[in-house]
Amino acid sequence: MTNIVAPKVLMYATAVCPYCVNAERLLTAKGVKEINKIRVDLQPELRVEMMQKTGRRTVPQIYIDDLHIGGFEDLRALDLAGGLDNLLAK
Repeated sequence: MTNIVAPKVLMYATAVCPYCVNAERLLTAKGVKEINKIRVDLQPELRVEMMQKTGRRTVPQIYIDDLHIGGFEDLRALDLAGGLDNLLAK
């Protein structure tokens, strides 16, 4: 029996961000069981870290494994282009 290792999904987010909620819904619908959420509204120093890593100020900022996907619109465009399933199937 082989072990299937799911990709690690990390998302910088805030509590009241509708794009964060939509990103989580899309990922969950695609079968992602666990999303490591970093709440930059609760830990502002992590927003600084996010901005340094991504060059962006807005949330969500989504990573699949070590690949920076971007925000919700980027995630959705990747899905519509057929690339999201491939990343999640690794």
